[in-house]
Amino acid sequence: MISGIDFAGHFPYSVGQMAKTDSLGQFEQIVLTAILALREDAYGVTIHGKVEELAHPKSVSLGAVYVTLDRLEDKGMIASWLSDPTPERGGRARRCYRLEALGERALQDSAVAARRMWDAIAEVWGKEWVKEYGRRWRKEAG
Repeated sequence: MISGIDFAGHFPYSVGQMAKTDSLGQFEQIVLTAILALREDAYGVTIHGKVEELAHPKSVSLGAVYVTLDRLEDKGMIASWLSDPTPERGGRARRCYRLEALGERALQDSAVAARRMWDAIAEVWGKEWVKEYGRRWRKEAG
């Protein structure tokens, strides 16, 4: 009891913590997008290559990709397994990755948020900016 107020009697509900949905950082979004795009070919080296393509012109270290893969797996957003050994790797197996339902949902949420941001920016900066940015983007990607 504080200052004559009986909290249980005056506040008959309890405030619990909302269910936590992990938001993704930009680099995590890029790594998840790479796994999605690579499908059954998603393993460390190919993921790194796709991440570099998506993050262009920024360079990305292989170590940063592996640290992020471990973090995403700890969060339950991706799963990994070892492939069968391959002759071209001297009999060594690859660690393959796939999106889990939680990772798919987080990536969908990120894409929707990115689209809302794009729409808001385009509304403020105008149609001419959208056209010019589109031309520059196609030139860089091409």
